[in-house]
Formats: sequence, structure tokens, C-alpha cells
Amino acid sequence: MKTLDLVYSTMLAELGQRSLDGAFTTDFPLDGRFVIVPVKGRDYWYFDQPGQKRRYAGRAEDIEISKRVSDFQALKDDLRARRRIVSTLTREAYLPTPERLSGDVVEAMAAAGLFRLRGILVGTVAFGCYSGLLGLRLPNQALQTGDADFAQEFAVSAEVLDSIPPVLDVLGNVDSTFRAVPHSSGKPGVTAFVNANGYRVEFLTSNRGSDNYIGQPSPMPALGGASAEPLRFLDFLIRDPVRAVVLHGAGVPVLVPAPERYAIHKLILVTQRRKDDTGQSKSQKDLMQSTLLFEAMHQTRKTADLALAWSEAWNRGDGWQDALRSGIGMLLDRPRERIIATLQAGFAALKERPDDFGLPLPKVE
Repeated sequence: MKTLDLVYSTMLAELGQRSLDGAFTTDFPLDGRFVIVPVKGRDYWYFDQPGQKRRYAGRAEDIEISKRVSDFQALKDDLRARRRIVSTLTREAYLPTPERLSGDVVEAMAAAGLFRLRGILVGTVAFGCYSGLLGLRLPNQALQTGDADFAQEFAVSAEVLDSIPPVLDVLGNVDSTFRAVPHSSGKPGVTAFVNANGYRVEFLTSNRGSDNYIGQPSPMPALGGASAEPLRFLDFLIRDPVRAVVLHGAGVPVLVPAPERYAIHKLILVTQRRKDDTGQSKSQKDLMQSTLLFEAMHQTRKTADLALAWSEAWNRGDGWQDALRSGIGMLLDRPRERIIATLQAGFAALKERPDDFGLPLPKVE
């Protein structure tokens, strides 16, 4: 994998900070503009936004209002600059950008406040952020997707005392054909939404308790009326997320899983896929993404991070150890050997014994 030039890494860091600053603009979205409207001999500021009713902002002679208009123009100028940075990073540095609908969905969820409320982007759209985070160009074939997945811990959802707008309204502004999908359990609660072309948006949460909760939608107070699908092992993935930017539009600031957690979680997840055609296809993508991240983190000398994450998963008990063994056992010999060697190097850097954490693992036949 080719290393990203320093100039592009610097641009990406700047874009992430600028995008995060711009995310605080909520009252007056950047797709609108301020206009002066004379009324009975006096000038007033109004805000025009496509598809929305004109909104009153204040008197033009009000210094504070006029300052806000001036600051807004600076943000508009920054928006244009951010778009140029995104264009440079995708066209010259060849960093991945999501296909349009995925980007629009993530952007809409960000504008709705999902990441402010500690929601986390997971899945393949999140994987696309790791090129920038690791400073390497990851292969595009690992980035193809037809869905967008978001996760949030139930405790977070219950404690923030805030909520995004109704999810269907948010998605409807992206594509009016989105509809709620009745939960397969027949229980009340919607965890997924799909559009006319089959593009799926799903909300997930961790299941740390009894397996009786698996397959039952979990109410999520902060998700605008949506529930979430409880999944085993997800708490490991979304613990200690990192900030990243999705290269779409002017850059979308998001939270994604740490890359070492994503790599190891994919090894675990591959053993949980259903044995139908779709599950087998997703399993192959899981293995590809995991292998690529192991290789990328080995190349960028982050093997100790992988070893720490592996040891955490290994120490969670027999079920986790069985899943890790099975996941690595599904790899071909060469990538399997590289992953084991990467982990061994990581434990050596930590001055710990790899065999205390099951390494090297016997191949699972």
C-alpha cells in the first residue's frame, strides 16, 4: 500500500478540524444565504434556504446580527475551501470517497446531530475513513457497499437527554422513497430503513446481557424514534471511537471505530454471518477488510495497538477466543501467517508473551 504524501496528510487534518468547526452551524445551514429585505423604510436580515420558508433574522442595524451575517459569510467561504480540499484529496491523492447516496445519508445524519450525540459510523463507509487515518491508500474493492450502519450504546442514548429529529424525516430529505422496515421479530420498534432501490440504513447497539435480547429491537431515546439491533461483540468495536472525516461534499466529521478494533472485530464477525449466499459474500468482505487493516497497521508500525486490542478481546473469555480462532482459521495460509506475525511483533513491542494470548493459533480445519 502506498503511503500518503505529507502534504495530503496535512490537508486531511486541516479538513477534519474545519469540518468539525463548521458542524456547529445549526440555526442557519450553509446551503442558505442572508438577504436584506426593506420593510417600510427599514432594512431587515432574512434567511433564504432552498425549499424552506424565508426566516426572519433581525434588523440590519443590529450590530450583533450583522456580525453573525459576516461570520456566516466566512463560513460560506470556508465551505468552498473545504470542497476544494476534498476534491484535491480524492482526485490527486486518490483517497476514497463514498458513493453519492452513502455520502448524502452520512451527511444528513451528521447534520441531524447523530455524532454530536455520540453515535458512531460503522461498516464499510467507516472503513473508507481508514486510508486517511492511517496515511495509506487502501484498495477500492474493499469499499463497495449498499448500506450505511450506525451504532450507539444504549446507556449513551438514555443519558444524553437529547435526540436527533425523526429518522424517517432525516432520510426522507435525502430520498423520499425511504421507508421503515418492520422488525423481523414482529415486535414494535424499527431498526432499519430502506429506499426503493434497496439501499439500507440500520441502527445497531451492543448486547452485553442475556442472549434473550438478541433479535429484539432495543428502544433508543436519542435516535429520533428509531430502535437499534442488539449485537454481540459490538461493544468491543465501538469502545473508544476516533474522529475522522468522510470525504463527501465539504467533508463530514464523524466518529468511527478505532482501526485496530475494526480489524479484530471483522475477524470475529465473519464467524457470526449466516451461511446463506449473502452471509458468505459479506464474510469475504469482512476477511478482506480485516487483512488490509492488519497489513496497513503493520506498515505504519502500529502493531502494538493491534496487540492491545487482541489481548482485550482474548481476555473476554472462551466465546471470544473461539471466535478469534475461527476467524483466523478461515483465512488462506499467507494472510493468516502475516496477521499472526503482525500480532507477535505487537506483543514483542509490549514485552509480553504472544502465547499468553493464544499465539500462534493452530489452523482451524
